[in-house]
Amino acid sequence: MTVLASTAVTAPRAAHAGLFRLYRAELRWIFRRPRTQVVLGLLGMVPVVIGIGLAIGRATDNGPGNGGDSLLTSAAGNALVLPIAALTLALNLLLPLTSAMSAGDALSGELAHGTLRGWLLAPVGRGRLLTVKALGVATFVFTSVLLMAVMGVITGLVMNGTGGLFTLSGTTLSFPRALGTIALAVLWVTVQLWAIAAVALAISACTEHPMLVVVSVLAGTIVSSVLLLLSAVDWLHPFLLPKSWDSMLDVLRDPIPATGLVEGLVRALCYIVIGLSLAYARLSTRDG
Repeated sequence: MTVLASTAVTAPRAAHAGLFRLYRAELRWIFRRPRTQVVLGLLGMVPVVIGIGLAIGRATDNGPGNGGDSLLTSAAGNALVLPIAALTLALNLLLPLTSAMSAGDALSGELAHGTLRGWLLAPVGRGRLLTVKALGVATFVFTSVLLMAVMGVITGLVMNGTGGLFTLSGTTLSFPRALGTIALAVLWVTVQLWAIAAVALAISACTEHPMLVVVSVLAGTIVSSVLLLLSAVDWLHPFLLPKSWDSMLDVLRDPIPATGLVEGLVRALCYIVIGLSLAYARLSTRDG
C-alpha cells in the first residue's frame, strides 16, 4: 500500500512548453511561409521604387518644381526624408493591411486549417497561446517597418550620399543623429501598427476566415480617414487611431514637437490594451 501511494505521488505531470521555445517555433512558422517572404520583399521594394521614381523625375525636370507632394519633393534630394516618406505613405494603407494579414493568419488562419487545436493539446494555455501569437505578430510588424526603413536609408544614401541630411526646419544633421531620427520614426510607426494588429487579433479570435480580418481592417482604416475629414463628427476624432498619423512628419523638424507624437503613442497603447483584452476574453470563453 505504501509503494502504491509513493508511486501515485511521484507520477509525472504533463510538461508545459516554455514560452521562449514556443516563440521561436512561431517565428520559424511565420518567416518560413512563402506569403510572408513575398510580402517582406514587396515592402522592401517600396522605398527603392519611390527613390527611382524621384531620381527619374529630378533628372527630367527642366526647371524648378512647384507641384507635387512637398514631402516627396524633399525626399528627392534628402537621404533623411526618403525612408520616413516611404513609411508615411505605407502607413496609410499598405502597412495596416500587412499587420492585419499577419494577425489573421495567427488565429483564424490556423483555426481554419485545424492547426490551432494542436497548440491547445501541447498543452498550451489560452493566455500563453495569445501571448505567443501576439509576440509573433509584433515581431513580424517590427521587421516589416525596419526593412522599409533600412531600404529607404540605403536608397537615399545611394541617391544623395551623406551630405543631404537636413530636416524640414533647414538644419543639417550628422549621420548618427539622422539614424536616430529614423529609428524614432520606426518605433513610432511600429507602435501604431501594433495597435492595428491588436484589434485585428481580436477580430481574428472571433472568426475562422482570415480574409474577413483583412477586410475589416481595410474598412476601418478607410472609414476612419473619411471621418477625420468631417467636421460634423469632430467629437469622434480623438478616438480614431489615424488622427495622429500625420504627426510622424514632426520627427523631421528640429526641435521635434512632441505633442502630436505623444498623443498618438498614448492612443495606440489604448488600442493595444483594448484589442488584446478582447482577444483574450474571446479565446478564454471559446469552445474548441
